[in-house]
Amino acid sequence: MKAWILRSFKKGIITTRFPKGKNEVASPWSTTPVYRDGNANPYCPTGAITNKKVDANLCISCGLCYPEFEPSMDVRGSISHLSVPALKKSIRLYSIDVGSCGACNLEVMAMVSPQYDMTRLGVSFTNTPRHADALLVSGVLTPGMMDPLRRAYEAMAEPKIVFAIGACAISGSLLGKSISDALKIDVIVPGCPPDPFTIVDAIQKSRGLR
Repeated sequence: MKAWILRSFKKGIITTRFPKGKNEVASPWSTTPVYRDGNANPYCPTGAITNKKVDANLCISCGLCYPEFEPSMDVRGSISHLSVPALKKSIRLYSIDVGSCGACNLEVMAMVSPQYDMTRLGVSFTNTPRHADALLVSGVLTPGMMDPLRRAYEAMAEPKIVFAIGACAISGSLLGKSISDALKIDVIVPGCPPDPFTIVDAIQKSRGLR
């Protein structure tokens, strides 16, 4: 344990300046693929590819379209349908998994790591929806989680925001129901899974800071 601590002090951990300063490069699987060469519409199990374009809300980054398509590496891929200036100083998040593989949860939790440190932006987690400003929902909506999701949303005070984190939450990815079958989605964060940069970008947009 002591050796690990000494190595970490020697190497150092650099916290990103994103979204200020130079733009960062997002993980390939969290960015919208762009057309490169080859067939116009290669096989896609989720039907995300049409007319040489990829619908990031359906894409699960399976890689079957490679090399016709390649990642765009663009951090800014989220879509926000609202802006809540009242949350510019701080915003508290409540994360709920309604049926995911766990990948999106790992990316969400990585935002508190020293590399991303979302607290520097006034963003923090809460253990109860009663104290939350935003609901981060990941996974395909399973029948057993329909009621808990609605109850979590109803427990939140206004103003409140619903984030659909990842392709499964946004569209169901042909596996089941999307979050929109239970709640109105305010912010869409595509990716399979979306990495911390794209999630932070979406949070900042919802606060009117991007």
